[in-house]
Amino acid sequence: MATRMSVPHLMTLADLSVPQIHRLLAHSLYCKQISKPWLEPQTHKLTKKTQLRMPSQSLFNKTVALLFSKRSTRTRLASQTSVSLLGGNGLFLGKDDIQLGVNETPRDTARVIGGMTEGIFARVGEHEEIEELAKYSPVPVINALSSLWHPTQILADLLTLHEHSHLFAQLDPKADTNPNYKTMQTSVKSRKREKVASLPELRPLTVSYVGDSANVLHDMLVTYPRLGHSLRVASPPKYRAPPEVWRRVEELGCDKRIWWGEDPKEAVKGADVVVTDTWISMGQEAEKAQRLQDFQGYQVTETLCREGGANPNWKFMHCLPRKQDEVDDEVFYGPRSLVFPEADNRKWTTMAVFDLFIGRWDISADSSKPFEEQR
Repeated sequence: MATRMSVPHLMTLADLSVPQIHRLLAHSLYCKQISKPWLEPQTHKLTKKTQLRMPSQSLFNKTVALLFSKRSTRTRLASQTSVSLLGGNGLFLGKDDIQLGVNETPRDTARVIGGMTEGIFARVGEHEEIEELAKYSPVPVINALSSLWHPTQILADLLTLHEHSHLFAQLDPKADTNPNYKTMQTSVKSRKREKVASLPELRPLTVSYVGDSANVLHDMLVTYPRLGHSLRVASPPKYRAPPEVWRRVEELGCDKRIWWGEDPKEAVKGADVVVTDTWISMGQEAEKAQRLQDFQGYQVTETLCREGGANPNWKFMHCLPRKQDEVDDEVFYGPRSLVFPEADNRKWTTMAVFDLFIGRWDISADSSKPFEEQR
């Protein structure tokens, strides 16, 4: 009798190996390239040369429960549209739609939802909530955001950086000595038969983060250094990574490529990419006045980055929604900004996660075969 394979969950990118992260990024680009032609106006009759290939239909006749206890724009759009492309149904369950947290425990909710759907995509408050869902769910649980981690956002950020790798293409003397440099090409080999481009190589970057230590930064801390990038972080002293996050950072050896201080100008020194996030997350509204005071001088501007010594062609990223206190209009809407391609890529990275985790239960690092042959 065959044994049931273990259920694949995604709580944080810290739980994945570097090859697994590479595979997710490569598969995200593949999903994007295969799917986008289907979404364009069909203005001509298809011939053998122009015949479109279907995206993976691994979710055909399957339902993914979209469990949202917090408001969302990008995460909800990405999940519902990507489930459809994979042939499935996204069932949105808001905080007022089900009994979770009111008359039912996460344990019972996980078992009931997992008994009627094939996957759970959960945007929760405290991280303990999603850990309990995963502990008792018979189907894959994906963290759509928790108090500690935001893995799908960092996948989108990394895909965006790889797609814009030409912006960072100047020679880097450290590239040849970095064991993680050029490994991405082994994740998706050139496939002439499929006519799908490989994920562009990305040289090691200096990524600067200015602001609060929240879930987006936490997944950056456990991911970017393992991919060969260096992180420089500035935050007020009382806004540092919590102990449970920093333990994961040290366990993975990521702390060796992280500088952390208080001065934003010092943090952006040599930056290829400057990142910030909201200073006031959902549930912290009562702390607004204090937080705005504590983060005085942390707004990302041209002046800050010029005086701090960022690279002349530095680029800007933000997970959105954005408030002007965090970054001014000149940077946010200017030529340095990658925020909207970054937002668009939430769809494709979520689609890849759904396909591999929920549709196939296969997040192995072996991507030597073309994706179409793995179906």
